[in-house]
Amino acid sequence: MSTLFAEEWASKLEPLLNRYRGKKHPLEYKNLYQLMTMVILSAQDSDANINKISPSLFQAYPNLESLAVSNADALIPHISKVRNFVTKANWLLEIAQELKEDKNIPLTMENLVSLKGIGRKSANVIMREMKASAEGIIADLHVIRVAPRIGLISESKDGNKVEKQLMQLLPKEIWGEIGMSISFLGREICRPTNPKCEICPISNHCSYYNK
Repeated sequence: MSTLFAEEWASKLEPLLNRYRGKKHPLEYKNLYQLMTMVILSAQDSDANINKISPSLFQAYPNLESLAVSNADALIPHISKVRNFVTKANWLLEIAQELKEDKNIPLTMENLVSLKGIGRKSANVIMREMKASAEGIIADLHVIRVAPRIGLISESKDGNKVEKQLMQLLPKEIWGEIGMSISFLGREICRPTNPKCEICPISNHCSYYNK
């Protein structure tokens, strides 16, 4: 990918970054422990559902220390309305027993993805929210749908492939914010049906709109 082409796209996406830069993720977390836990629980589930169950979960388990001495039978009632709750309970318990304290939660890609239930997408979300140096680009369901639609990349259902295409195309200095910006665009404006193209900040450069 030529540097010129990458700079061109970075410039086209500037209005999108201006609109969403620094906007907090929809998960209603209060600290890194809560964020990591909620990100793991939100896989194949909705942020709204995780926000709903989290207050009672964090009342029972305010930190990794409390989770590390628990067990699946005690944890599961707090997350039973979450998709794949048995698997996720085991992941959370294993992480808590491995890390032991909140201060040991890592903020690098390599160390985050070594934890059960955390892939690149989840790691990118955690690092972005905690303002750690970006090592990739968030490629959630919204990004997977919207990035090809606007003509940024070719279509793929594989989040890792989408992330790789975006990383090859876009300059590293915008990696930390661009994924979440595209995600917010998909949530608020570039809806699957009846997108609100008339209020989109990048409609001038959008393949879908210009068709």
